[in-house]
Amino acid sequence: MSALLHVAASPRGAASESRALAATFLDAFTETHPDVPVDTFDLWDGTLPQFGPAATAGKMAIFAGGQPEGESAEAWRAVEATFRRFDAADRYLFSVPMWNAGVPYVLKQFIDVVSQPGLLFGFDPATGYRGLLSGKKAAVVYTSAVHGPGRGPAFGSDFQSTFFADWLRWAGIEDVTEIHLRPDLVADDVDVRRALAHAQARDAGKTF
Repeated sequence: MSALLHVAASPRGAASESRALAATFLDAFTETHPDVPVDTFDLWDGTLPQFGPAATAGKMAIFAGGQPEGESAEAWRAVEATFRRFDAADRYLFSVPMWNAGVPYVLKQFIDVVSQPGLLFGFDPATGYRGLLSGKKAAVVYTSAVHGPGRGPAFGSDFQSTFFADWLRWAGIEDVTEIHLRPDLVADDVDVRRALAHAQARDAGKTF
């Protein structure tokens, strides 16, 4: 069954520009796709498991063709449950603010949890990695308070969209829609930029 998962990476709630754009997208999406269920995964709600020594040992056991045991098995079950929630959707909406030129650490944690052998990717010693999420599609809302197109290095660099777009491709997701609001704090024409970004989010949500 078709479903959409919104992965929300901002902790700012109603004050978040990325979440506001995602809400505009979702309003338009639900109007045009009333039968498609929507699940929101708030990465800050405390349910995202840690990926520490036990989970890492479980991953390496799987990678070596074995099975995790003991504490590693318990940690691996939490990883699998998170991946199943992610994999249950065939459409994804990610709301991603820029933090220190990159993505929020909780989004990197999510990526580290779900990016597992035999789940999100396959690997062949001769041909390398193969993403297993082919056929799915994603929309990504990118926001940044200071960095923006045409601004010099004193206003930051973009390791946010470059990193995240590369991860999506690596996972096998080739159909990607991007919505940008940059910058959302220091630009003189921020209201114009915001209105344009919301119009883009609305249009994207209708046809997603």
